[in-house]
Amino acid sequence: MATYLAFLRAINLGAKRVFPKDDIRRVVEEAGFADAATHINTGNVRFTTALRSRGRIEERLERAFAADRGFDVPTIVFARDEFAQIAGEARELAASRPGLARHYVSLLKQAPAPAAIAAIEATASDLGEMVVRGRAAHALLRPGYENGNVDPLGAAKLLGLGTTRNANVVAAIAERWC
Repeated sequence: MATYLAFLRAINLGAKRVFPKDDIRRVVEEAGFADAATHINTGNVRFTTALRSRGRIEERLERAFAADRGFDVPTIVFARDEFAQIAGEARELAASRPGLARHYVSLLKQAPAPAAIAAIEATASDLGEMVVRGRAAHALLRPGYENGNVDPLGAAKLLGLGTTRNANVVAAIAERWC
């Protein structure tokens, strides 16, 4: 059995897309996965399965979530080792850029094509820069950006389907589950 981490997009942001972590855990196990555990209430879940296809795992979870909630829940899945690498890259990027005001990590369903990566990274400005590594895009924001704006560089529309966590959450999840 392999361990995977899934990140749910656009839940618990308003009254209509509520999906409490206990319900997430229940639905994951009802969908045939084992050892489900959640971390905070932003749609982070760890589980084990004999399935090896990320696409099949995502499909099964998305079907189960939609059936339980009545709305689509895009889900981005990573193998434990893959997520540990993302967390390590986040640490390295932050260490090489002292004084960051904020560091967000967009976890992507698909890795962007080279032309998209070039466009994403070209959004750099005095406010910060984007660095793409595989299925993770790091927004490295400098002091002066508008606090609370997770996309001051305007790169989100270029990323494709994904969900964003701050680097502290990424580090906590990696420490706990990787």
